[in-house]
Amino acid sequence: MTQQVLVLPGDGIGPEITAEAVKVLEALKQSDALEVELTEDLVGGAAYEAHGKPLADATLDKARQADAILLGAVGGYQWESLDISVRPEKGLLTLRSELGLFANLRPAYLYPQLASASTLKPEVVAGLDILIVRELTGGIYFGQPRGVRTLDNGERQGYNTYVYSESEIRRIAKVAFEAAQKRNKKLCSVDKANVLEVTELWREIVDDMASDYPDVEVSHMYVDNAAMQLVLNPKQFDVMVTGNMFGDILSDEASMLTGSIGMLASASLDVNNKGMYEPSHGSAPDIAGQNKANPLATILSAAMMLRYSLGRPELADKIEQAVSQVLDQGLRTGDIAGEGDQVVGTREMGDAVVEALRA
Repeated sequence: MTQQVLVLPGDGIGPEITAEAVKVLEALKQSDALEVELTEDLVGGAAYEAHGKPLADATLDKARQADAILLGAVGGYQWESLDISVRPEKGLLTLRSELGLFANLRPAYLYPQLASASTLKPEVVAGLDILIVRELTGGIYFGQPRGVRTLDNGERQGYNTYVYSESEIRRIAKVAFEAAQKRNKKLCSVDKANVLEVTELWREIVDDMASDYPDVEVSHMYVDNAAMQLVLNPKQFDVMVTGNMFGDILSDEASMLTGSIGMLASASLDVNNKGMYEPSHGSAPDIAGQNKANPLATILSAAMMLRYSLGRPELADKIEQAVSQVLDQGLRTGDIAGEGDQVVGTREMGDAVVEALRA
């Protein structure tokens, strides 16, 4: 049965990097009988220019009908002055909320070939393999009320609401506990329970659920300490679970341990493992159209798509092995290049992964 994949390239470098991931999927269709139909549409700034909104209703309908979504990146300088309701990022947030994509999985895995690309000492990061599980459709990014108001004294005040219900916490914690069971059976829950009641509840619920997973070692850490520990001793972590805002920040920090955010894939899943897959980095408008962007995070996101939503884990393994082989060859985009490496462009890196798949 042919599965439907909606490709949303987005803005900036998005079209360039998704093109390389599509190239890899097309190669697997030929070599490994991958039965997928790829359909492309607009999101973000590109959608705003075409439709006056960052996500057209028809595109959202396609996303609902698809088996999985592959997204590039959204945003750019030219749209920063727009009202927040129609900025490119709103299209991304709408997809997450409307599709119920509550679980964001962000692996921070350091390929051995890139140990020297990290800004930390190789002995600190060598062997790094962390999975950050971030709650994606709740917390302060979605909480109501929110806005900017004028006080009685005439001063303007911005306000947002940080809120989580027990059911939201339980479902993301379940994802994290089950992920830990499949890995090294260690789960660190990150909160700020010493000052925020919402994360005090978070900690209480995680502790309550721990008895259902006796094989998993559970620990808790305040977010400020977690940020420090990721730099000081990152290999102490296996699976980390946290809320939307903290996860947003910590996963980007963790990405730099791996040498470049251009290496980090991500999956955003609903309760049935239907997902949207995207690189963890942004649209990088400063290098858009220059064949400089690293496509590996997007290619690895396509591998996650095969593993979690399309039921082809063996092809996910094959892509990841191909990426490793390309790195063994010394091929690097500029963001991960070191002395003696061969610097290649976006298209050339995608071609090299395809060649490794065929070898």
